[in-house]
Amino acid sequence: MELAPLTPVSLPRSIALDGTTNFRDLGGYAGADGRTVRWRKLFRSDHLAGLSPADLQALQALGVARAVDFRGVQERASQGYAWPFLEQQVLGIEPTVVQRALALVQQGHRLTADETVGLMQDTYRSFVIDNADRFAHLFRLLQDSDQPLVFHCTAGKDRTGWAAALILLALGVSREAVREDYLLTNQLYRRPAELAAKAAQSVPQDILDVLWRVQMPFLDSAFALAEQHAGSMDRYLAEVLGVDAAARQRLAQRYLEG
Repeated sequence: MELAPLTPVSLPRSIALDGTTNFRDLGGYAGADGRTVRWRKLFRSDHLAGLSPADLQALQALGVARAVDFRGVQERASQGYAWPFLEQQVLGIEPTVVQRALALVQQGHRLTADETVGLMQDTYRSFVIDNADRFAHLFRLLQDSDQPLVFHCTAGKDRTGWAAALILLALGVSREAVREDYLLTNQLYRRPAELAAKAAQSVPQDILDVLWRVQMPFLDSAFALAEQHAGSMDRYLAEVLGVDAAARQRLAQRYLEG
């Protein structure tokens, strides 16, 4: 008797945890050659310092054994973590543009929402060349092992968003699906109440709405610079990040079904 083809398993993308609000799985997206990204191998998140004992049990149940931390020095100092089962790799990227925006406001400059969007685009453009070595290192880690891995920054939206976009593109996921994944942050991320209250005392709400959410012009500014620099995203991955055809094949073997 001929067996019916197996249909891809659909699992929850967003994983509810007490200590984070933006922890989610990159699995299930259609990738290269009609193969889908494996579930429960690649996760993106906001920072992991506030995980509860139940959260830690959940991560262990998922098999998460590696964490890549894109946060800067002060971010890690104020919200550090050291979970015994989680091997942590620091690939720090300082949030200099956001710091500059907040400093301007504190100095009395009436920053507009449009100016803040421009600053955020500068942030994303800085990922493309200035911090390319961090993302190249991430791809080496992905090729070294297929142990489930979570990568994160503080809110899991900008540094993490660019990393997720690069990984999905390298696995052959469409630009449309990459954008879909990127914008999920606006549904999932919740600002810590204390931080939100403190920021609201000195920063106008329209500025905070830009800084604490994601917009396609942010991500598109990074895509545009990468394509301008290398000619295409495929060439950017290969020539700048070292993710050539052989590397993409290794990634596909580890992270695509079939």
